[in-house]
Amino acid sequence: MRLRDKALGEGVFMPTGLLSHVNSEGDIMNIKELGAEFIGTLGLVLGGCGAAVFAANFGSTDAGGVLDGGTSLGLGFLGVSLAFGLTVVTGAYAVGHISGGHFNPAVTAGLVAGGRFSPAKLVPYWVAQVLGAFAAAAIIYVIAKGQDGWSIDNSGAGAFAANGYGDLSPGGYTMAAAFITEVVMTAMFLIVILGATAKKAAAGMGGLAIGLMLVLIHLISIPITNTSVNPARSTSQAIFAGGDYIPQLWLFWVAPIIGGVIGALIYRFILGDAEDVVV
Repeated sequence: MRLRDKALGEGVFMPTGLLSHVNSEGDIMNIKELGAEFIGTLGLVLGGCGAAVFAANFGSTDAGGVLDGGTSLGLGFLGVSLAFGLTVVTGAYAVGHISGGHFNPAVTAGLVAGGRFSPAKLVPYWVAQVLGAFAAAAIIYVIAKGQDGWSIDNSGAGAFAANGYGDLSPGGYTMAAAFITEVVMTAMFLIVILGATAKKAAAGMGGLAIGLMLVLIHLISIPITNTSVNPARSTSQAIFAGGDYIPQLWLFWVAPIIGGVIGALIYRFILGDAEDVVV
């Protein structure tokens, strides 16, 4: 049996396992769901962070990432923002019918708070997402090492596309500014996710709306935190960047999850309809 799912609109279908922790055969977890979250998060980090590492400043920096006065052929903020959004759009339509296409622990937490996802699946999804992000970061690292002289300078902002505040913020923003930004951006992200996937929303358009919202979020917040709104993405890059990125990582778990829950509760109790609550 398959139920009509609202993760990407009326035209997308998903196994009933997404709506209940135990499927019809009594299995605790559908391994395909976790595999889809792993692959989807891997694609998100590979596409978004890979664009930031390889292509954001291409032509204007040396192998060590230091500006050398060359002519930039890079993507810049706009290109990196589009890369993150495109990975969500393509991932959502590719595997969203399997797992719901979360690819983000803050999204999973928000969907639980919004009554769209089983709390029992929260931790397994988080594990799959973090592992997928780490795998993507490892791939980026191995490829980047193939350039002679390349290294990670973790003393500066944006090293290996990692997130930070203070001296590790691209624009030098404070911890308070970073925290507020991540909470607000993630809250708005969840409002869009829940609204775009509601039963009354345009059928099949949820993935596009969600991806475009992620582009907008990056356009706003790359200068502030290098944009997280996704604890898995922040964790993978911080592990490889090392240095002070590790002790700053707490903010990029706490703030996005708080924001995701706030956004979900706003939608659930102020904007949404009872018919959208499934658990």
